[in-house]
Amino acid sequence: MLRECDHLPEGFLETPARRIHRIVPEPTLFHLPGRREPPLFVCVLLHGNEPVGLEAVQALLREMPTPLPRALSLFVGNVQAAAQGVRVLEGQPDFNRIWPGGEHTDGPEARRMQAVVDRMAERGVFASVDLHNNTGLNPHYGCVNRLDPPYLHLAALFARTVVHFTSPRGVQSLAMAPLCPAVTLECGRPGDPHGVAHARDYLQACMHLCTLPDTPVPQHDLDLFHTAARVQVPPEVGIAFAPGEADLVFDTDLDHMNFRELPAGTALARVRPGSGARVTARDETGREVTGRYFAVDGDRLVLTRPAMPSMLTLDASIVRQDCLCYLMERMAPPGAPPAIMDAG
Repeated sequence: MLRECDHLPEGFLETPARRIHRIVPEPTLFHLPGRREPPLFVCVLLHGNEPVGLEAVQALLREMPTPLPRALSLFVGNVQAAAQGVRVLEGQPDFNRIWPGGEHTDGPEARRMQAVVDRMAERGVFASVDLHNNTGLNPHYGCVNRLDPPYLHLAALFARTVVHFTSPRGVQSLAMAPLCPAVTLECGRPGDPHGVAHARDYLQACMHLCTLPDTPVPQHDLDLFHTAARVQVPPEVGIAFAPGEADLVFDTDLDHMNFRELPAGTALARVRPGSGARVTARDETGREVTGRYFAVDGDRLVLTRPAMPSMLTLDASIVRQDCLCYLMERMAPPGAPPAIMDAG
């Protein structure tokens, strides 16, 4: 069920995501030895159109001498979707929604993810890193599912912007969080060399860590947000990102709103008169909270309260496959000493 290997195949470090299936024909867990145990666990290509993780690992291993400073367990995910440059193949489940603890636990893919977690529990794991691209204009940021200091330090090592979330279930970082500090890293758009370099440097730093601090992260070192709602477009609602007759026509600069604290009354889309079109928002318990955040004012879909979106995209396929965006609220790191203020 789970393919494991103790070495990388010849040519792995030079093969792009679109062709990696030729030498890694199915999802595979690689175990590379290092001077220090337990291993760092790194997950790449859970979405086939997000190559940053593979490219960062390739760059890291081309530069890093052997033996590695720490053992590395590398899970290479949806190689078949990567061959076509898509998030997921038609008929496939989303590889980052079928990990243990989620709603979708049936099928060979979900059983494979369960086997990955079970295997890493047997081996022990220092920390878990899941690397992703995104399609909209977003800063590089980290995501955690627990607010314990080691988790926050692991995320803050990548970026001072950190998002805490507990939904959707079934994601890789939630499944690994009971075993070790775990993060999901959002590394900008595919094809951005800065994203690859940033992820490579981060992994290099993790490979040299001895421990992760158990002391609180100072507030002035961290901009911490929590996910307040996940926003989706109902499947029967037509959408467009250019002027037209769709039910919802979003602004062409929609993704410029990411990580901006937007005031109440901000318009996100034009609503076709008489369509009754709307979006739906659910909090992390699954409770619908649409009316708390959105209303139709004339022919505009507007925010009813201040909110900060993330993951807004102009890619309609991503909106359909995942969501329109997440809405976030700022929060203080638990137990963090307050930032020192200048009284002068």
